[in-house]
Amino acid sequence: MDLIPRALQLLLDKDMIGFAGLWAEDGVAEFPFAPPGWPARLEGRAAVEDYVRDYPKMLDIQGFPKQVVHRSTDPDVLIAEFDAEGVVVATGKPYRASYIVVITTRDGEIAHYRDYWNPLLAQELA
Repeated sequence: MDLIPRALQLLLDKDMIGFAGLWAEDGVAEFPFAPPGWPARLEGRAAVEDYVRDYPKMLDIQGFPKQVVHRSTDPDVLIAEFDAEGVVVATGKPYRASYIVVITTRDGEIAHYRDYWNPLLAQELA
């Protein structure tokens, strides 16, 4: 259950290598609501690392005021809700987004990560 707080702390610390390091070598990240031009699926830890590498250049995440982790009947599946607050680096505008993620772990690493984020927020990052 400590995977979510650890992941969010790595994002606050802007440690993108550490964040991507939570994935299994063959782990997958999916974004079912990804807008055109954004990837809907990443395969492998290296692809996740490439995707998140420049995240701090777009968003200065400053906090996660809401963090809820739900237990599932499968001990390897986590469902998390969290809100992110920060600043859009390019504009200086405040950023606030709510996320729901479904994570499947294997041997303590992320095997599958499904992120249901609001695709309209991508417009703020452009």
